[in-house]
Amino acid sequence: MSRPEVHLEVMQQLDAWFGGATRVAVAFSGGVDSALVAFWARKVLGRDRCAAWTGDSPSLKRRDLAVARWFCSRHDIPLVLVNPGEIDDRNYASNPPDRCYHCKTSLYTSIAAGLSAMAGHWWICSGANLDDLGDYRPGLAAARHHSVRHPLLECGIGKSLVRELARANGLEVWDKPASPCLSSRIPYGESVTRGKLAQIEAAERWLLERGFAVCRVRHHGSLARVEVPQVRIHDLAKLWPDLCRAFLDFGFSEVEMDPEGLVSGKLNRAIGID
Repeated sequence: MSRPEVHLEVMQQLDAWFGGATRVAVAFSGGVDSALVAFWARKVLGRDRCAAWTGDSPSLKRRDLAVARWFCSRHDIPLVLVNPGEIDDRNYASNPPDRCYHCKTSLYTSIAAGLSAMAGHWWICSGANLDDLGDYRPGLAAARHHSVRHPLLECGIGKSLVRELARANGLEVWDKPASPCLSSRIPYGESVTRGKLAQIEAAERWLLERGFAVCRVRHHGSLARVEVPQVRIHDLAKLWPDLCRAFLDFGFSEVEMDPEGLVSGKLNRAIGID
């Protein structure tokens, strides 16, 4: 089956899925998955029966918040910002292996509370896709407990097809790199604090401004361990003296380059997940 035929079939599935909803509230992170869901909700249901809900918390990069604002403005999607307050929840801040469960619980609880004051019946939807079933995703358990729907997953759409559909429909974020929350840079068992998250964001912003659109700065106390794609390690080495000086200003006393390169979810190895 050719790709245009695949796209047509899947787009019809999405049209039918959203056609069965009354109102949809999309948990929107600014990433391509939830952007596609928000776009489709707006396309099928119209402006009055959809909204994107973004959790404005310290673990969300300011850049991703700006993208969320811009995307919703660009595509005429109502945007609601909520403060989930997860960082003040000891179950989250202590950084257990199921931290994402507590994060999503805070977010979905905040969205549900906001929706309770609005007319009509709303479905809360996420951007989870088929590929997420093969990854460690405690947040999916939180979604089940809050009756959250997953249109992409339910329509059998994986990440590569998400990007193809986003590009085919003119969504500017179709190639936006994955951007996990900043808390994912802190090893499990080490507390999540506003100060640590601010350090990580400042360090990753420094790298982004120098052309490293994909990077991770892992926070190991006073040590920052920098990951970039293996093919960019040579480029990073050229900047190393400047990077070390900048990271000292951000509050780190030591900096290491990870010779393995960037591996998404690398800290999950500590709990036996690779």
